[in-house]
Amino acid sequence: MLKISDMKQKEVINIRDGCRFGYLCDMEMNEEGELKSIIVPCPGKVFGMFGVEKEYHIPWDDISKIGEDIILVDVDVEKIIVKCD
Repeated sequence: MLKISDMKQKEVINIRDGCRFGYLCDMEMNEEGELKSIIVPCPGKVFGMFGVEKEYHIPWDDISKIGEDIILVDVDVEKIIVKCD
């Protein structure tokens, strides 16, 4: 079984271009309680709180593999950047 605390210790890497997004900071669920996406702060944020007001919202379906140390995703970076509220 995979725990959220375990997921936060894994680095997220895009297999399209090798881009290292950083570490997961949050997850988004739908109304049924199913995992919709993982959230990684954009560069410039400190501890996911201070700095640039953007995040990567990576849809669950775009996760290719969850390994021991990393989460591999296959995404178009421009399509997953979301401005924080």
